[in-house]
Amino acid sequence: MPILSGYSQCMGFDDSSAMSRRSILQNFSLGFGGIALTNLLDSSATSAADVAGSAAHNLAPRAKRVIYLFQSGGPSQMDLFDYKPLLNDLQGQELPAEVRKGQRLTAMSGNQATLPLVGSPFQFQQHGDSGAWLSDLLPHTANIADDLCFIKSMHTPAINHGPGVTFMQSGSQFPGRPSMGAWLDYGLGSENSNLPAFVVMVTKNKGGQPLVSRLWGSGFLPSRHQGVRFRAGNDPVLYVNNPDGLDRASKRRMLDALQKLHLSKTAQTPDPIVETQIAQHELAFRMQASVPEVTDLSSETEHAFALYGPDARTPGTYAANCLLARRLCERGVRFVQLYHPGWDQHGGLPGGITRQCQETDRASAALVLDLKQRGLLNDTLVIWGGEFGRTNYCQGHLSENFGRDHHPRCFTMWMAGGGIRGGVSYGQTDELCYNTATDPVSVHDLHATLLHLMGIDHKQLTFRYQGRRFRLTDVHGEIIAPVLA
Repeated sequence: MPILSGYSQCMGFDDSSAMSRRSILQNFSLGFGGIALTNLLDSSATSAADVAGSAAHNLAPRAKRVIYLFQSGGPSQMDLFDYKPLLNDLQGQELPAEVRKGQRLTAMSGNQATLPLVGSPFQFQQHGDSGAWLSDLLPHTANIADDLCFIKSMHTPAINHGPGVTFMQSGSQFPGRPSMGAWLDYGLGSENSNLPAFVVMVTKNKGGQPLVSRLWGSGFLPSRHQGVRFRAGNDPVLYVNNPDGLDRASKRRMLDALQKLHLSKTAQTPDPIVETQIAQHELAFRMQASVPEVTDLSSETEHAFALYGPDARTPGTYAANCLLARRLCERGVRFVQLYHPGWDQHGGLPGGITRQCQETDRASAALVLDLKQRGLLNDTLVIWGGEFGRTNYCQGHLSENFGRDHHPRCFTMWMAGGGIRGGVSYGQTDELCYNTATDPVSVHDLHATLLHLMGIDHKQLTFRYQGRRFRLTDVHGEIIAPVLA
C-alpha cells in the first residue's frame, strides 16, 4: 500500500478520489512491473472463463455426478479384496529382501528387528459371475460384485496420512491445491442453483486421523467452488440459518440492499471476489429452504431404511450419509464426498477392521443397489477407497491381535456405475501383496479417468496461478481405458 499511496499522491490524487489499487493498475500503464504487481495483488482475477478452451469439456460424458466414499486411514487390501493365500502359508516368516527391494518404511515399523509376514485371519470366497474374491467381512459388497470394478494395482508416493489424503483429494501432497470436487465445480458448474455443487459429509463420532476442511477446499480457485460440509443436527450447514429475531423477509431485504452496494462497486471496478460474495450470499439464502428439505429423511420409505440398515435412521452415521448422498444426487448435486475415518489399524486389526466393515459394508452396497433401482447408477460414478493400503507384515509383535503399517506401493479401490465396466478386476499385485505386478494405476490416472467420465479432458481443465497453468493431474495421468464400459 505505501507504494500505491505514494504513486497516487505524485500523480495529483488525494484521498477523496478513493481510487483502489485495481483502479490505478487498470487505468495507468505501469509496464512489466505493473503487470507483475497486478498478479501479486489479485491472483484470483482469473475467472471460469480462463478454462483452457472449450476442449476441456467437449467429451461425451458418461457420468453426471460422483459419489466418493472415502475410507480414511488406509483399509487393508489383503484382508478385504486382494486374496493372498501364500501369506498364510508363510505366516511368521521374514519379508524377503528381494520383495522389499530396499523400499522405505515408515518410522513406525522401519526400526523393527524383524518384519514377519502375516496372512489374513478372514475367509475369502469368489462371488458373482465375475468370480471376484472378497473377504467374509464384506457380505453385502459381495452381493454386488458384478456391478463393481476392483482396481487392485493402485499406488501412491505418499507414505503418511496427511500427504496421502491430501494427494488423493487434490493431486498434490502439498496443501493448497484445489480438491477434485472443486475442480469439477469449476469445470462444469452446478445443476441445482438451490444447493451446492460440492457437498461433504464426515461420519460423526469417529476417531482416527484428523480430517481438515482444506481437503475439500478450493485452493487457488475462487472460493465458491469449495465443498460445503453437511453435518448432523438442527443446523446441517453452519451459518446458513438466520439469527434469532431476523425473519426471512428481512433477510431478503438486507441481501437486496447489499447486492445494490456490491453492484455499484463492481460497475466501477470489476472484482471477482465481490462477485463471488454476491453469489455465495444468494446461495446461502436459497439453501435456507432447500437444505432442510433434502436432509429430512422422514419422507424415505421403509424399503429404503431396510436396504441401508437401521443406522440409516440416525443422522450423521455412515449409513445415513449414504442415503443422503443419494438424495443429493437426485437433486443435481455434482460431487458428494463421504469421509469415514477409523481404518488406521496399526494394532488390533482383526477387531478394528471388523467394526469398520460392520459400519460401512451394508450401506456402501445399498447405495449402489439404490442408485441402480432408481435408474441413476448409469450416470453416477461411485468410488470406494482410502489413501493407501497396509503392509503384508506385522507392525510390532506378531500375535492374534496384530496390526499392519501404512503401505503405499499397492492397494485396492473399487468403482461402479457412470461408464465403468462391472464385474472386472484390473491390475494385480505380487503373491505377497507387496508390489504391483501388472497394470499399475496412479492417483493421477484415477483422477484423469474420473474427469474423462464426466466429459472433461484432464489436460485441458486448467487454471492460471502464479505464472503457470495448474490442473488436477499436474503433468501426469493416463485414462484407465480397460475399465471403461
